[in-house]
Amino acid sequence: MRLDATRRDLRTEIEAAGYFPDLVEDAIVLAIAEEELLGFVVHHEPTFNHDEIHRHVTILALTPSRLIVGHTDDHPAEPPNTGTYAAASTESVALSKIDTVVLTRVVSKPEDYRSGSDAVNETWLSVGWGAVRRIDLEQATCSDPQCEADHGFTGARVGDDLTVRVSAAIDGPDRVERLVRFASTLQRVAAV
Repeated sequence: MRLDATRRDLRTEIEAAGYFPDLVEDAIVLAIAEEELLGFVVHHEPTFNHDEIHRHVTILALTPSRLIVGHTDDHPAEPPNTGTYAAASTESVALSKIDTVVLTRVVSKPEDYRSGSDAVNETWLSVGWGAVRRIDLEQATCSDPQCEADHGFTGARVGDDLTVRVSAAIDGPDRVERLVRFASTLQRVAAV
């Protein structure tokens, strides 16, 4: 796909999300700069907090050298101001720094699944480059059911840089397919 067509498609997807399109696009375009845009995903994630709706847009943009991760959020203004404000940030990750790209596809009735079908219910893309880590701890145990000793804790250090989930029921099957295509391309180019 040519650069101009891909950037036009990006603008169309941003406008379809309906969330401050000029601000969202400007943040991503500044980060892409003059590089070719190989692919992208626009993911709109509204959240509900009591009687308020907060919106969040994540944009993943792939260039020949980088994965660009853009986030735009709205926040209520602190008193004495009224209304809201929005924050748009982008992170550029060199493809050489990406150490994991995990694509998870969830299907119902896997016994009926056929290659190439559109029966994928949801897709998860997880990307790790070592910027964020979390430690999951749990109480350690032994195999003796009668043991009352304190065995301390056991845990795992887990990369937690980026996870995007798209559901066919909520986002539509075309968005699921777009994320699958993007993730497949990212897996290819990050492995080089």
